[in-house]
Amino acid sequence: MSDGVSPVNLANLVLVRHGQSQWNLENRFTGWIDVPLTEQGVAEAHSAGQQIREAGIEFDAAWTSLLKRAIHTLWIVLDEIDAPWLPVHRDWRLNERHYGGLQGLNKAETAAKHGDDQVHIWRRSYDIPPPPLDGDHPDHPRFDRRYAQIPPADLPAAESLKLTLERVMPCWQSQIVPALQSGQRLLVAAHGNSIRAIVKHLDSVSDDEITQLNIPTGMPLAYTLDSEMNVIDRRYLAGEEAAAEAAAAVAAQGRSA
Repeated sequence: MSDGVSPVNLANLVLVRHGQSQWNLENRFTGWIDVPLTEQGVAEAHSAGQQIREAGIEFDAAWTSLLKRAIHTLWIVLDEIDAPWLPVHRDWRLNERHYGGLQGLNKAETAAKHGDDQVHIWRRSYDIPPPPLDGDHPDHPRFDRRYAQIPPADLPAAESLKLTLERVMPCWQSQIVPALQSGQRLLVAAHGNSIRAIVKHLDSVSDDEITQLNIPTGMPLAYTLDSEMNVIDRRYLAGEEAAAEAAAAVAAQGRSA
């Protein structure tokens, strides 16, 4: 660029998957269960904030889900970049994919029982959801007061990535895109699958290719977008090699051995 400014310093959208959660550590399907960050997860969130600060990226607003592992990650990042005053928008549509009846189960044990291929389908297929929660199950989101204003019919009992994308995109199109087009620089702290949905949309990832895409925890993914939301620049601030190594560890979580 003629002014010598790196494209990453012009990033107007940064996506961060929350740091490691307790159930990430225990290798459990988490979904909408509201589990905390581990000590490593807190450290990853601090590292994410430090990477953003060192890259010189600034924001005008932030977005997150209604789950505390993403909210707490955002708090830590905002503290690291000395911007705890930024407006924060919380939206249930940025929640993690709902894993239905798999929530709380150990991924490797589930793979040993049902087979690696079946668990891979449940975890990474585009349009096949896992077994749903019964409508009377205590973990069904209709019993959680944070979703009291959401029509019960809109609340998922299980989701594929396709269904997750269909949930995330209205928030993206009606809230986030207008903010970006108005010139705001945005930070989104969310989850592996809600971020996969956004990345699939931005990068025009095919339904087949998205099954192989993994989002590592606590690694900021910076986008520079034009006014039509076309991607000008995209990169992990930690470097592509580090991100690929971390993503491979995510991919291995659902294997029986």
